[in-house]
Amino acid sequence: MTTSRPYPRPAEAAVLLTVLALLIAEELALGLAEEEDRPVINAILIGASGSGLLAVGAVLLGRWLDTRRPLPLPPPGPNGREYSAHALADFPMDAVRPLLLAHQAPQLGQLYSAWMLARAGRPAPWIARRLAVPLDAAHLLVDAARARTTTRPGHQAGD
Repeated sequence: MTTSRPYPRPAEAAVLLTVLALLIAEELALGLAEEEDRPVINAILIGASGSGLLAVGAVLLGRWLDTRRPLPLPPPGPNGREYSAHALADFPMDAVRPLLLAHQAPQLGQLYSAWMLARAGRPAPWIARRLAVPLDAAHLLVDAARARTTTRPGHQAGD
């Protein structure tokens, strides 16, 4: 699992709980089986355990691939990457301005990208790691994006 999302997604949790339930059912079935039925049950349990290992491996591989996927970027404009005025309508420029004036400050384009990801629901540690922006800046943008969605109940985070 990645450090930015300590809890599994609902689909991942369902897979992991199914595998856990399968392991418990295997132990119960083996314990309750008659002596002459155990070789057949063992063969079935080995196949089920292998399927469970494949399912857990698929979940972990999906997480690993998700962290390595490139981020979507807006199309390039005459001045580099540009974002629409609608997408940046609620960008917290007043709160971000001190960060831009600090030593080794992130670029405004990085903060715009972080804002778009925060609006899409990405957590601050993930944004900070993927875009190489300071963690406090990522937290600031994520908090502003959350405040934006709670103050505008008719809109989704991706509007």
